[in-house]
Amino acid sequence: MEPLAGQSEEAAASGVDVLVEDPRWEAAGLPRLAGRAVTAALAHLGLDPAAWEVAILGCDDARIAELNATFRGKPAPTNVLSWPAEDLSPERPGAAPQPPSGDAPELGDIAIAYDTCAREAATGGKPLADHATHLVVHGVLHLLGYDHETEADATRMERLETEILGKMGMADPYS
Repeated sequence: MEPLAGQSEEAAASGVDVLVEDPRWEAAGLPRLAGRAVTAALAHLGLDPAAWEVAILGCDDARIAELNATFRGKPAPTNVLSWPAEDLSPERPGAAPQPPSGDAPELGDIAIAYDTCAREAATGGKPLADHATHLVVHGVLHLLGYDHETEADATRMERLETEILGKMGMADPYS
């Protein structure tokens, strides 16, 4: 896959298509960090990053509030939203999701809001790039059927996020 304008080689190689609506995401390096985050998450779960596609929208709070209202009925900004291409969620809480079928390479779409991400990073005393990377990993796990609706599911998802980010040289986001 050839890189799009402004897209990193890592993002292109891992099948990550990054659309930046908010130019602050360009300055923050979203195309590069998204490629690394998607690659790390898929590889950690035993999936070939080159075989799967993920679309990521880097937007602002106003845009993500519109999306949140349209798709979740919650007219407020949030940090990240995801839309899986197929429902891979497990049948019982705490269980592993189903693997993607491979019928189509698309895993789904993720939107990440700059304003909320930057605010959360500042409040948590974390670098913006680290927090954004965490949110992209979080979004990828949602695309793959993981969630945090029950304590068992949240424990599984947070453990995976911590492992993936640790392999990337980042601190545990939950400590």
